[in-house]
Order: sequence, then structure tokens, then C-alpha cells
Amino acid sequence: QVQLVESGGGLVQAGGSLRLSCAASGRTFSSYAMGWFRQAPGKEREIVAAITWNGGTRYYADSVKGRFTISRDNAKNTVYLQMNSLKPDDTAVYYCAARSTSWSLDVGVSGYNYWGQGTQVTVSS
Repeated sequence: QVQLVESGGGLVQAGGSLRLSCAASGRTFSSYAMGWFRQAPGKEREIVAAITWNGGTRYYADSVKGRFTISRDNAKNTVYLQMNSLKPDDTAVYYCAARSTSWSLDVGVSGYNYWGQGTQVTVSS
């Protein structure tokens, strides 16, 4: 089992940047692929980005390509989401998630075994 704790959310103006972090504890962090999801009020939870255990493969939703970057530091048991050029549509609760199948990615919520509690990101216009 792995426990995930997100941090780094907050309020930012459009065009600004934030860096989210997700610290993992428990079983070996490198045993998991990791994903970032978000959920806006009244909407379903959606994938933002994902990364395999060694960072060799990364996925980005079309809506964030070129603006967001996912990375991980297995020595620090942490996955990051660097968010640049933020837009009001990026406003949501952001969740990190761990997937036991470490070498492949999944864009669906059901593909992930463990979830953090979420961190709020609000982008003002």
C-alpha cells in the first residue's frame, strides 16, 4: 500500500504558474506509475498527466500539452506537476494517483489503485 499527499495548490492569476508535489510513503515508490487528475465542480474527474515508473513514458491531456510538465524523483518518493500559463479553465481540485502496473499508463480513473486527498488550484481571470 502507498499513501499519497499533495501540496502546492493555491490561488494564481491567469498566465501564472504553480508547481504541485505529491509525496508518497509506504511501498517502494518506483513500483508505481503515477498520474495527476483534476476535478472541477460538476464535472467528472479527468486525467491531466501520467508518468511511468522511470519517467520513460509520459502522457498529457490535450488541454494541457505544452503548458504542464509531469516529472518524478524516485529518490525523494515524489511526483511533480509543473503548471505554466494557467487558465481559469484549469481551476479544479488536483489529485495524484498511483498505478501498480508501473510500466504502462492509463488515462482512466479505474486504472489507479491509490489516491491522494487532493489540492485546490484556483486560477483567476
